[in-house]
Amino acid sequence: MQAALYTKTMIRVFRPIPVEHIKLLVFDLDGTLIDSAQDLCNSVNATLAHFSHPPLEDAQIAGFIGDGALMLVRRALAEAYGGPVPDDFLQTAYAFFLDYYRAHKLDFTYAYDGVLESLAALKALHDQPGTLTRTMAVLTNKPVRPAQDICAALGLAPYFLYIYGGNSFSTKKPSPEGLQALMIDALARPEETVLIGDSHVDVLTARNAGAWSVGCTFGLSPESLLTAQPDVLVDSPAEWIGALARYPVEDPI
Repeated sequence: MQAALYTKTMIRVFRPIPVEHIKLLVFDLDGTLIDSAQDLCNSVNATLAHFSHPPLEDAQIAGFIGDGALMLVRRALAEAYGGPVPDDFLQTAYAFFLDYYRAHKLDFTYAYDGVLESLAALKALHDQPGTLTRTMAVLTNKPVRPAQDICAALGLAPYFLYIYGGNSFSTKKPSPEGLQALMIDALARPEETVLIGDSHVDVLTARNAGAWSVGCTFGLSPESLLTAQPDVLVDSPAEWIGALARYPVEDPI
């Protein structure tokens, strides 16, 4: 891929997003707005300990994050036990994981540096008189209740009109169902929608819905963005402004 590098923001643009026509900005949660890896890893290892199994390395568990809590537990159990586990055991372990995670979801989780400031700046730009109204939302594969609670606790919730989770719909990302529902909510067409996320799951979700994508290399799965080919790549939340604001950025070099 050939990237256009911008002198101040270092945003890599592979396919320019028509920002002046965008009505809907949808953000992933884990690895995009928040770093939740430690609490997820701790919850997985607490689940393994509950069933008398030694812990896995945090880095190994972190590689399982991105496709929802059930898949996270399924992958961790398969790694721990050397293969797939029976479905009844998976469901029992999953229930324990959810109970533990709900109680410990904010032990170490935090919003990435610059997230709150960038969301505030985007909201201020969208609220300017004479500009096209934009909606901001969250679409995550995390169960919706913990997602909403985390957003509220970390001061993220006021910026989003909608916060949907992995159990808000019949399918999870990369299915386009949730993103399409948000488009209906916001009265936005696919070409007026951008999904911002840290993994190939988010890029594929946007592509499956016909929307634009921004990949965040500071998240949990930056290596997966190399082959997913988002429309734009950014290295920090601060770069969301240059990628998504309705004014020209520097001419490419």
